Amino acid sequence: MTEEQFVCIGCGVKIQTEHPDELGYAPESALQKEQIICQRCFRLKNYNEIQDVSLTDDDFLKILHSIGDTNALVVKIVDIFDFNGSWLSGLQRFVGGNPILLVGNKADILPKSVKRQKLTNWMKREAKELGLNAVDVFLISSARGQGIPEVTEAIEEYRNGQDVYVVGCTNVGKSTFINRIIKEVTGEKDVITTSHFPGTTLDLIEIPLDDGSALYDTPGIINHHQMAHFVDKKDLKLLSPKKEIKPKVFQLNESQTLFFGGLARLDYVSGGRTSLTCYVPAEIAIHRTKLENADELYERHAGDMLTPPRKDQLGSFPELTAHEFTIKDDKTDIVFSGLGWVTVNEGNKKVTAYAPKGVNVTLRSSLI
Repeated sequence: MTEEQFVCIGCGVKIQTEHPDELGYAPESALQKEQIICQRCFRLKNYNEIQDVSLTDDDFLKILHSIGDTNALVVKIVDIFDFNGSWLSGLQRFVGGNPILLVGNKADILPKSVKRQKLTNWMKREAKELGLNAVDVFLISSARGQGIPEVTEAIEEYRNGQDVYVVGCTNVGKSTFINRIIKEVTGEKDVITTSHFPGTTLDLIEIPLDDGSALYDTPGIINHHQMAHFVDKKDLKLLSPKKEIKPKVFQLNESQTLFFGGLARLDYVSGGRTSLTCYVPAEIAIHRTKLENADELYERHAGDMLTPPRKDQLGSFPELTAHEFTIKDDKTDIVFSGLGWVTVNEGNKKVTAYAPKGVNVTLRSSLI
């Protein structure tokens, strides 16, 4: 058997034993093992170390296009905490006429006060507006295994004996989801490498199903407008909350500012005294100051009191760009892609939101 035929069970990449610095390297001894894993996955699993990889956006698109040439069920995973930021645009275009099942992951992170039915309806509406007609919508938590039996059943029903492709952008919990499905069906644990680093899966990973068809894990597509691309690898876990998000309420007068670490800022410009509810990971500290002092505060304290980013990162961290909004309706969310959102509880308010250049800031009617 030539080494060409070996594939890493953790990330799907072809195994090679010649070049330690290149993708898919594994020492000769690894080829004797029952489950072969490349050195990158080994380090990720055992030491939480990540090696940068050289896959381009075009590589990802080629894989997506290939789905359109097959008859299959497509399972699209989004991060419910970062719905718009983790949305893959134009998926319908790539996958041809194949049916799409929409799965919102990380439901355990949202406050318990969110009614699941309301959330599912909201997902359906948002998906439709973004041009996706899903055959069904599910809410799950891959990390905790919530909702997995129901999704497994639905996949079985909708695939009609055909292959299944699981797609999503980086960091939505795709590989954890597939590991849960495999465990649900076979009892095997953690076949695929998972981490909070974007882009862990490098090529299609094929998991054979009983009837001769297969479940494929596809590489995460990189959404460049997500906050995760601007923070240091060490800080990525701060943006991937593991616990339920607890809302923080601030009573603000006009001309006051909130900083979310050094990653984002919200100026409350005008509209009388009001309350804002912030839904961001607990590890990101929120600082309040007067608008007139905000620029100076950022200048002096970015990288120490206002962190992340870290001090040594400031040189490469993009400047914060302003987005001005007039909030007309009560209960409107200002969404910072990949960081969280702030609910403005009453209408007729003027705000300016700042995020790193390239990160999306959008409005939506309140999720909660």
